Amino acid sequence: MIENRLKNERSRVLTEKTMSSKRDDKSARYGEGKRREDKAVNTAGGVSGKRGNNTAGKAGHKPEKRPLQKGSNQKTGNNRDLRSGTSAFKRGVSAKEEGHPVRKNTTPCPVFLRCGGCQLLDMPYDKQLSLKQKQLEELLKPYCRVQPIIGMKDPFHYRNKVHAVFDHDKKGNPVSGVYEANTHRVVPIESCLIEDQKADEIIGTIRGMLKSFKIKTFDEDTGYGLLRHVLIRRGFATGDIMVVLVTASPVFPSKNNFVRALREKHPEITTIVQNINGRDTSMVLGDRENVLYGKGYIEDILCGFRFRISSKSFYQVNPVQTEVLYRKAIELAGLTGKETVIDAYCGIGTIGIVASQEADRVIGVELNRDAVRDAAQNAKINGIKNAQFYCNDAGAFMSKMADNGEHVDVVFMDPPRSGSTEEFIQSVAKIKPEKVVYVSCGPETLARDLGVFRKMGYEAKVAWGVDMFPQAAHVETVVLLSHKKADSYIHIDVEFGEGEGKIPVDSIAKRAEAYKPKEKVTYKMIKEYIEAKYGFKVHTAYIAEVKRNLGLPMYDAPNAVEELKQPRKHPTPEKVEAIKDALRYFAVI
Repeated sequence: MIENRLKNERSRVLTEKTMSSKRDDKSARYGEGKRREDKAVNTAGGVSGKRGNNTAGKAGHKPEKRPLQKGSNQKTGNNRDLRSGTSAFKRGVSAKEEGHPVRKNTTPCPVFLRCGGCQLLDMPYDKQLSLKQKQLEELLKPYCRVQPIIGMKDPFHYRNKVHAVFDHDKKGNPVSGVYEANTHRVVPIESCLIEDQKADEIIGTIRGMLKSFKIKTFDEDTGYGLLRHVLIRRGFATGDIMVVLVTASPVFPSKNNFVRALREKHPEITTIVQNINGRDTSMVLGDRENVLYGKGYIEDILCGFRFRISSKSFYQVNPVQTEVLYRKAIELAGLTGKETVIDAYCGIGTIGIVASQEADRVIGVELNRDAVRDAAQNAKINGIKNAQFYCNDAGAFMSKMADNGEHVDVVFMDPPRSGSTEEFIQSVAKIKPEKVVYVSCGPETLARDLGVFRKMGYEAKVAWGVDMFPQAAHVETVVLLSHKKADSYIHIDVEFGEGEGKIPVDSIAKRAEAYKPKEKVTYKMIKEYIEAKYGFKVHTAYIAEVKRNLGLPMYDAPNAVEELKQPRKHPTPEKVEAIKDALRYFAVI
């Protein structure tokens, strides 16, 4: 799907027959005729394409040979930043790989055709957004409407996490970069158009220091050498910088002098950590760490909350768009301060902590024990008293809550790219929340899961795409689900009056009064309430826009769709809050 669009958009591919013959010739020259597909992500780690997208220390991980792979179901030490999997967006990578022998590099990136990370870099950004929007609409059309995708104002240098694999060239000179797609060859990279520029600068400095300190890069074939990878994490709001030196051995000659020299060149570094990974696996990070300088972690501020980030913490790599994504998720939930909320797959607690200021109680559930510890610490740092975090399987946890008769109003779920499971969705249905807010990084698995939710009695209302990864073929989506309306009724004949088997009329009247339906809330009532309380008027179209954004049912009102017929400004934040207040007053939300 996305592959065909990429080919059509660029119009630079030959026929399949011509492409195949040229590819065979080119493969021989590039040494790709005999691919070691099972080792496309090798013992030194580092999936081809992006520096910061590798799994850290998760035993049993079997990454694919494609770039940008994410290999775990939980969100912490596994660095779920691009979280790739088998999706239509991922197949955009193969479109570029297949076009490798015939395509020209028209981008500012000198390694575009070899790296494999920025699949859409040679496409104007507005075209990238259109491509992703079309894909979301095609996949989600059977379930709900898709609002226009939210893009970035500046779609470059957004990644706050940068990973470089280290190797040496034929002359023994150290090089750093990423693995070329489907190979073990390191593509040397000085700078990257989507990575933090200071991080790239620090990696270059480290590479230049190796010879003078007689530090050898790790050779995966011989098993000799010390430095395997360098990981840089930077706090977007705080400016904190963490440098993680991944070594094959705990023995680090002259490490104090090395750290001192690096700090002299980059005094902005706030902490330096040595991570020891001596295993013959595809993992980037090992289990053991030594703090060489600083606290061993950095902090960043997201949506007004402070979060502690270690080398293995899952933390979104695009802080600007993460705020957009999380705020949209909280908005769709329509929290009033009275709800009990579950944050499933909670990781270090980001969504749950952000939601805590608008909910009565937040319960975070995560299978990774280290992540739960981080989440609890982050809640403490922010003075959050109404959030608790538990180390458990989220599905099993909710099933137990349901068995104990506990009630939940909203479930936030942010599963990996592989999506959720039918068992988990059954657990959600069992505890019967009024709303489910699904944050997805895989549109195809999202569509699959929405189908399962529909069978369980939940209907998707609205979806928003958020472009977390400009230049790459990935997109995040947030969807609001709520209980479906009844589509069938049972009619029962009864006898009224006094006597056995009959229902007293007086009793019916009393019950009818008690269960009398609430008066239908009209646009006029909402407008009058706002004018009386706030002193200004709001247009019907503004009310309709806010209701649509909240996923509320719409009624026939000619003026409500006026904005679709002619241009109209969006409501100001002040009017949006006034409309929401009115909706709360009339118990609509």
